[in-house]
Amino acid sequence: MSAKQKTGSGPAAARGGNETGNPADQAAAAGHRTRRLTAAAALAALEGAGLAVAGVWLLVLGLLGHPADRQGATMGGLTVLVLAALPLVAAYGLVKARRWSRGPVLIIQLIALPVAWTMAHANTALLVVAVGVAVVAVAELVLLVNPAATDALGIGRRTAEPRR
Repeated sequence: MSAKQKTGSGPAAARGGNETGNPADQAAAAGHRTRRLTAAAALAALEGAGLAVAGVWLLVLGLLGHPADRQGATMGGLTVLVLAALPLVAAYGLVKARRWSRGPVLIIQLIALPVAWTMAHANTALLVVAVGVAVVAVAELVLLVNPAATDALGIGRRTAEPRR
């Protein structure tokens, strides 16, 4: 162990952590992303791309189609396009191993689960889409709650301090 590691003056110590032989700690100290973060980023980007495609589809239908409410369809398409930016930006943050990116992705997944449930019970034609949305949501939750992912993002586990 080097003198820098013994004194706790390395990058992990600056963040309030410690340097150990644990690969997850070393990855966090070096700012590297793990396979879990890469997979979560890919799934978030997939969600963002899917929302962008849906937004463009709604926008085109609103502008060129014959919807009952042209203004509503156009506004819906624009809204979905704007919402598509959130998972795409969060996916970028996960690729760069930024700790802020975990929160938006977790919130999106918690919102996606009831959406999938509603889609599955509303229309039999949407069952396959609902299952896909649910599987992606659960997979991302598992990937991002995993201790290796939180360590790679620099989110330390809290330890209970004794009460005084």
